[in-house]
Amino acid sequence: MVARVLTVQAIERLKPDPARRLEIPDATLPGLYFIIQPSGAKSWAVRYRHGGRTRKLTLGAYPALDLAKARTEGRAALQSVSLGQDPMTERKVVSPPPTHDLIGSVMDGFIERHVKPRNRPRTAEETIRILRTKVQPVWDGRKIQDIGRRDVIDLLDGIVDAGTPIAANRTLAALSKLFNWAAERGIVEASPCVRVRAPAIETSRDRVLSEGEIRLLWRACDVIGWPFGPFVQILLLTAQRRDEVAKMRRAELREDGTLWVIPAERAKNGWIHDVPLSAKVQAILASMPRIAGRAGYVISTKGSSGISGYAKAKIRLDNAMRTLARADAEAGGSDPESINIEAWRLHDLRRTAASGMAQLGTNPHVIEAVLNHRSGTISGVAAIYNRYQYLAEKRTALDGWAAYVDTILGGKPE
Repeated sequence: MVARVLTVQAIERLKPDPARRLEIPDATLPGLYFIIQPSGAKSWAVRYRHGGRTRKLTLGAYPALDLAKARTEGRAALQSVSLGQDPMTERKVVSPPPTHDLIGSVMDGFIERHVKPRNRPRTAEETIRILRTKVQPVWDGRKIQDIGRRDVIDLLDGIVDAGTPIAANRTLAALSKLFNWAAERGIVEASPCVRVRAPAIETSRDRVLSEGEIRLLWRACDVIGWPFGPFVQILLLTAQRRDEVAKMRRAELREDGTLWVIPAERAKNGWIHDVPLSAKVQAILASMPRIAGRAGYVISTKGSSGISGYAKAKIRLDNAMRTLARADAEAGGSDPESINIEAWRLHDLRRTAASGMAQLGTNPHVIEAVLNHRSGTISGVAAIYNRYQYLAEKRTALDGWAAYVDTILGGKPE
């Protein structure tokens, strides 16, 4: 491989090749190599000739041995070669730590014995992603017993400095679970995450769209059209989660399309959830094209999966809302200041629907049933023993909310 001037940024951008080991020579210090294993493990080595033979001296794992230290140690090794010495015989032999104590090995055990068996698939997938992308690249090759509170704080500070403070909070939560599990099994004496505060302050959102915003939103959905227009309208009318609606399947629609049954494996809390569909939702579903596919997705562009690309679709929707608001203002139909629509998220539609149902007099426990929550008014022992699904009450609530939305839009309640 051609030598290149290695920099910290260049090293971070290098990716492993699953098919072979990579050795990248450093142009700044000939003889120094940056090695990437197919597994993603990274290390430094020096290649030299002694006694007519080519030798390789492993310096240490990256990032524990950073670029500057690797060059310093590599230069010292090459200088000893120039003096006729063999750095491999001069170097103090240090026994490598047992592989079962390395952070990667412990992490593998934690994932297989705790994360996967005790979490829903989506939660397990997110925890694994955090550990593999935020933690392992930084601590790979280190003994878990050598990781202290300062290491945890340095790791979190690096994530915050990268501009993702909320990701730092999630990483701390995953690390706390990992080290608590390791402590329970006697792998470590105590968790270094104890008394480490979450780096970012998270505030609970309370954004609810106003009636005027609901009108703009509905019209904007008509402007951007299928598939995201109807998708967002269904989000507003059903108060269900984004991914649950996006991956709706025809097999989940029961009782002539008047009931949507979300299976436990697709529900966030792992509970099967019955969602009565109002006449307005049924009409939207009936108006959408039917895309062929074995999976039977209701909202799909290719049949093999539900829709995705929410961020781009949300930008289109926001732009359409602003354009409509500007046109209304120019026509004298609204205040020009309404063009500056406050930022909102798709999840806010769920809160908007819940608030709307509460405004219509729906009891809190029925709203929780609509949202498929197991907290608040029905929690703990009550949630275990109260398995009544409130199906009739949920239908009344969602029919009432759909009628109210229809009134907001200026039509007659269905």
